[in-house]
Amino acid sequence: MSTHDTAAPPAKEGGAAPGRPPAAPADAEARRRARLSRRWQRDIRWSPYAFVSPFFLLFLAFGLFPLIYTGWASLHQVEMTAPTDMNWVGLRNYTRIFDDDFFWNAARNTLTIGVISTVPQLLMAMGLAHILNYRLRASTFYRVAMLAPYATSIAAASLVFVLLFGRDYGMINWALDAVGVSPVDWQNDKWPSQIAVSTIIIWRWTGYNALIYLAAMQAIPQDLYESAALDGASRWQQFFHVTLPSLRPTILFTVVVSTIGASQVFGEPLLFDANKGASGGAEHQFQTLGLYLYEQGWVNQHLGRASAIAWTMFLILIVIGIVNYVISRRLRASS
Repeated sequence: MSTHDTAAPPAKEGGAAPGRPPAAPADAEARRRARLSRRWQRDIRWSPYAFVSPFFLLFLAFGLFPLIYTGWASLHQVEMTAPTDMNWVGLRNYTRIFDDDFFWNAARNTLTIGVISTVPQLLMAMGLAHILNYRLRASTFYRVAMLAPYATSIAAASLVFVLLFGRDYGMINWALDAVGVSPVDWQNDKWPSQIAVSTIIIWRWTGYNALIYLAAMQAIPQDLYESAALDGASRWQQFFHVTLPSLRPTILFTVVVSTIGASQVFGEPLLFDANKGASGGAEHQFQTLGLYLYEQGWVNQHLGRASAIAWTMFLILIVIGIVNYVISRRLRASS
């Protein structure tokens, strides 16, 4: 009687064992790779928001919240001594502002100081940039010197100009007396005081705008100047027919920025006042909207009225921005 051997044949040398091989290490590696891939995708998607989140958090805390709070406070009667006690008055703070002669005086002073300071400032900046655009020795030194007034503290610059414009011992009156002009009371007369405040602004911001114009001039292709020179254009003709048309967007930018800055002038007239107050002189002759806001909020402690003034200034800036958009759009269409 024969017997059958039912034992499994021996595995070949070097071959795999029969049955399903263990796949646990391969599955773990695949899961690890999938987890890393998901983490990488989340990192690519959300890391840019994490990088920019500090700006938005600071803007919410110090930009958006004060804006909303002042808008809410402008509709209430609230004093600085008790900022939590608010009485609803609606638009009364706004109507009181527009009926206030001091507000309109501050608005006119802001406008005149803005014009007196902005127009000469930008013209001088354009001329300085045109000179620096040529190859000069120690050009880097001159460019750094242009930024020195901008880097100077407002307080230091204003105090120096107070000494220069002194009525009795100021250097400006000394120079005027040397040429036979009687001394000028720069702090108590209306137009001289506004000219003096505008001089401080001009001194601080001319170099800054000059460097902006210089950067824009250096971006103009030299082929345009070479073509104009071949056509017989002089340097003045090249400036008026090549440089200025190419600088139109930059000029518009500096005009808008300077206008916004002029509407927010505060430190220069505050420190130029001999009484060191927010009245802008004994007769409010150079009180700006910024000083009027400060006077109502921190001197008279009318927080509701000060908030209404702040929102009025904000609306004025919005109007300036809309005008800028319309003008720039027309310039692009014409070009």
